[in-house]
Amino acid sequence: MRNDLSGVVNGPAFQVGQIHGGVTFQVREEPRAPGVRPDQVPSFSGRFRNRRTETGRLNELLDERRDEGASPRPVVLRALPGMGKTALACHWARSVGDAFPDGQIFVDFARLRDGLGADVSEALAMCLRALGVADAYMPHTLAERANELRSRTAGKRLLILLDDVQQPAHVRALLPRDAGSLLLVTSNQDMEELALDGAELLALEPLDAEVGVQLLSDFSGRPVPEGERDAAVRLVELGAGMPVALRVLGARLRRNRRLTWGALAAELEDENQRLAGLSDGRGNSVSVVLATAYRELAPEQAHAYRVLGWLPTRTFDGGTAAAALGTNAEEALGLLDALTRAGLLNVTEEGRYGFHDLVRLHARERAEAEEPEGARRVLVERVTTHFLALTAFADRAIRADRLRIARLTELLDASVDPFTGPSAPPPLAWLVAERDTVLAVLREANRAGLHAWVWPLAEAFTALFLHRRDVRAWRETLLLGADSAAEAGEVAAEARLRSLLSRPLLDLDEDERARTELERAERCAELSGHTVLRASVAEFFGRYWDRHEPPRAIDAYRRSLTLNEEAGEERGAAIAAFFLGCAQDAAGEHLAAQATLERAHAELLALDDLRMAARAEAAIGAVHGHLGDDALAVAVLRRAADALRAAEAGHYEAETLVRLARLVERTGGDQATVREYVARAAGLWEETGHPEAGRLARWRDRLDGGGVNG
Repeated sequence: MRNDLSGVVNGPAFQVGQIHGGVTFQVREEPRAPGVRPDQVPSFSGRFRNRRTETGRLNELLDERRDEGASPRPVVLRALPGMGKTALACHWARSVGDAFPDGQIFVDFARLRDGLGADVSEALAMCLRALGVADAYMPHTLAERANELRSRTAGKRLLILLDDVQQPAHVRALLPRDAGSLLLVTSNQDMEELALDGAELLALEPLDAEVGVQLLSDFSGRPVPEGERDAAVRLVELGAGMPVALRVLGARLRRNRRLTWGALAAELEDENQRLAGLSDGRGNSVSVVLATAYRELAPEQAHAYRVLGWLPTRTFDGGTAAAALGTNAEEALGLLDALTRAGLLNVTEEGRYGFHDLVRLHARERAEAEEPEGARRVLVERVTTHFLALTAFADRAIRADRLRIARLTELLDASVDPFTGPSAPPPLAWLVAERDTVLAVLREANRAGLHAWVWPLAEAFTALFLHRRDVRAWRETLLLGADSAAEAGEVAAEARLRSLLSRPLLDLDEDERARTELERAERCAELSGHTVLRASVAEFFGRYWDRHEPPRAIDAYRRSLTLNEEAGEERGAAIAAFFLGCAQDAAGEHLAAQATLERAHAELLALDDLRMAARAEAAIGAVHGHLGDDALAVAVLRRAADALRAAEAGHYEAETLVRLARLVERTGGDQATVREYVARAAGLWEETGHPEAGRLARWRDRLDGGGVNG
């Protein structure tokens, strides 16, 4: 005899040997107590701060829910782990409890994942239990449970709060029947897919300084002393406005009363120690919070997360990611999309990617712990090579015949030139946009000792500063490049970069440092035996002598002209002639200067060097002024300023506008015109932080007040 029972049984079951007659039984579900409704949303502990924008929008959606004919739709609060989305959801839910007379249900998907693999079927069961369905009568399948939820919520006004959801499908299955109910979701994942279902997506941003300081004071149990206000603001910045980080910092301040706000801020300034400082030593830390999202990544996504954390730049594009990962663009974009969906990467309005500051530090922490030795240097080499190719292409697209020492034919032949074709970006605009990125790459490559990459990148990057005179960034670029060339034993490259370095040094009034660099460049150039390079160094030395010994400047420019002519370097000769003409004009040899400059202007036009030709024309305008022909001088200078603007040579346009303003003012011209020239020049120099920007701004302000230039 065999008597067994298998499968799933709902309700009571009897196992017997023989039955004589009928069996009758009744089963009655225990009814819920009258008036009892689910009230499961956790209470928010502590003082809630700000989030006025998000709570305001939630209140608006609550009002919209009451409109007749409205369809139910989820509301998703999306943010990084530790950004306070659960706190906001719980605080708001408790504050509007009267709007949901049939109750509030809470489902914690993080706990479901830990126990059941984020089983959405179990989440539905939890909701149904809250609505009175006993386990004995729980539907078996996901579809049946979803149908039962819709039946149980029909005509009701419920709030269902799903915390830490990872999949859009989980949200759809738990949507109530009518718009009288609201489904509120928190997630660190990209839930854009739900927008197709009419979901409202609210992103939580980092807290601002004012609210962050208030929160720090709450957590620490201390008012912020007036003298430490700046330190408290800095703590909010170092905690990247993340509530969990501020909670940890507040806990440290609360436990250690001798720890000052300033001392804690100073401790966190070191990026390498910041995550350690964002731990209270009792298991509460930013790293622990971020680890929850990190654990959800697939192995290849986790590797990408770690490696991209090593990038030296705050934002990056798909090409840079592909270079860093050593993969193709398609695979890189797939990994970037996965990290974005996981909430660990942000996408800027320009379509670039970037980590939240503390997420980037966490990615680096994991990289240091999990990536093999030497992996970081490999990444830096790949990324530097990537930017060397791009910057070299941009440099050559701007001016193909400029003197260059680096020989990059093999690299460029193996790379795709992005500056060719009808949809190609303007090379100068690309350099402007990538300025901070290239500087960061230069610094990182220099720290890694990649000197053979640093100096060619610094040389190519100079194309930007010849058009946009950011003298401090140019100075740093050339210092890194010159020192790397010296480390690599590249005397010609060192000569080129040190002579170029004299330009921003002179602009910054570091004249003696400029002379030291020029003397070293001169020695390196002689050792190199490179005639055109020797001519170039002589020209740069002439700029120094212009300030200190004008007769020596004329000699230097004549030497440069002769060497360029010997080498058959037409553009170098034309540029040397331009500077020679300027030096002659400064020495009072105006007629000789006019002839030299007109020759230079004609040769530069023939070479299609419109920027240098416009500079020569501006110098000719100045000569006309020195010869007493003010009307002609004004006309020529205006034409030169327009040409320089067209060539995007803002620094030299500003110089020309200053000449025009002085000339018009000296000859009693219209003060409004003077003000227009000065204001434009001041704006151009303010953009790049030029040392003369402040003086021009003061001149502009005096003109606004009816004064004159002193």
